[in-house]
Amino acid sequence: MALELTEEQRQIKESVARLCARFGDDYWLARDTDGEFPEEFCKAIADEGWMGIAMPEEYGGSGLGITEAATMVQAITESGAANAGFAAIAINIFGLNPVVVFGTDEQKQKWLPRIISREDVACFSVTEPNTGLDTTRLKTKAVWDGECYRVHGQKIWTSTALRANKVLLIARTKEDTEKPIDGLSLFYTDLDRNYAEIRPIDKMGRKCVDSNQVFFDGMPIPKEDLIGEEGKGFRYLLHGLNAERILIAASMVGLGRCALKRGADYAREREVFGRPIGMNQSIQHPLAESWAELEAANLMAYNAAHKYDSGQECGLEANAAKYLAAEAAHKSCTTAVMTHGGMGYAKEYHVERYLRECMIHRLAPISPQLILSYLAERALDLPKSY
Repeated sequence: MALELTEEQRQIKESVARLCARFGDDYWLARDTDGEFPEEFCKAIADEGWMGIAMPEEYGGSGLGITEAATMVQAITESGAANAGFAAIAINIFGLNPVVVFGTDEQKQKWLPRIISREDVACFSVTEPNTGLDTTRLKTKAVWDGECYRVHGQKIWTSTALRANKVLLIARTKEDTEKPIDGLSLFYTDLDRNYAEIRPIDKMGRKCVDSNQVFFDGMPIPKEDLIGEEGKGFRYLLHGLNAERILIAASMVGLGRCALKRGADYAREREVFGRPIGMNQSIQHPLAESWAELEAANLMAYNAAHKYDSGQECGLEANAAKYLAAEAAHKSCTTAVMTHGGMGYAKEYHVERYLRECMIHRLAPISPQLILSYLAERALDLPKSY
């Protein structure tokens, strides 16, 4: 793998950074305060063609790889948009991977151009309150009534559902299968609020990007909104998980770098006892450690992206990248707050926002403990522990 960005990738990073400069710290602080969705930012991303960076050219996308998408999302989080900027567009960037890979040409022609132009806004409805990471045990049902599927059940942590008019939904279409995953099917359909109640979750960070509980009460789904074959939906979701891990890892490195820069800038400028605090090794060393850890996580993320784009197996690398980047970003954000001392607790310095926003991807979409269990089993040939 190449250790340096290509000229095209550097241009992507520079172009996205210029766009993000129009949405500076004050913009994101205001959105964190009022909770208003950053639609102006999302529209700017769509208007400049970035929403379709990894989607096929024949449907209006750029036809580039996960490496280029990782470069883009990293530029967004590194700009100070942090996780809110990434989360506002994430589902529309990579969430429709099952449609791209397993959808019919008719489905792709109908759906992808509208996502790329932001005529449609999608949400991703998978997690349920009583199953968590055990996706194979999902209970939401989609039952065929002779004319359409009818969905009943509950989802949780469905981001952007308040804004979305479309939903990528996994539901059980068959009971009592030999393997639980064989009864799950995947749909991309209208989010019909006549049959779907959306309840926002008041949460720790990322206030401007809504996370929700969604209650489905007989929502109709036409047959043509089924992706691929009935009963294979979980397998279709798995195909996109490595891409998701890689993009999250790249975004977390960007967030960690943003926090690190603020910490280092403050350490150079802040004087106590007649000298800049950055002269003190107790300040220097944690910042230096974070730099090294973020760079190492970045190499793992881009190694995983290279393997993904070249068609190689990359499950170990993608999961390791997500783990390393999430841990490194959390440490970097914590260090930035501590470097600022009491002012790190003040919103005007932004680092407390970075710390709150980095937490979500330590926890989700897969916990660090489950990643370590996966790595122990697959990389070290240890017995399965769960």
